[in-house]
Amino acid sequence: MVQIIDQTAVFSQENQDMKAFLAALSPLLEAHLSHHIIVALSEETPAEAIDISLFTQWSTDFKKSAKSFVLVTNAISYEDTPESLSVVPTLQEAKDVIEMEEIERDLGFRKSLF
Repeated sequence: MVQIIDQTAVFSQENQDMKAFLAALSPLLEAHLSHHIIVALSEETPAEAIDISLFTQWSTDFKKSAKSFVLVTNAISYEDTPESLSVVPTLQEAKDVIEMEEIERDLGFRKSLF
């Protein structure tokens, strides 16, 4: 479920239902506050099972600490999400977003947005 790669924690839903995954994810996120976060949802997760407001809150909390939070899913599109939440369809794109945000922070372009 969790894999640490450098300064990034990757949480994968795997075969859990969404409710069980979110219940397990919440305390794990608190244990990884010093990491960038990637949450990779199962390809079978339907859009209506995804609580965007919960992911947006987590994203806001991590971004306040100068950390990235990226949601990986094909179930919802970028256009259907708030600006404060990064949503991409692949794990590689999530890693790219984190790298770009790190560069922006290093150059002083990405201050706390919230």
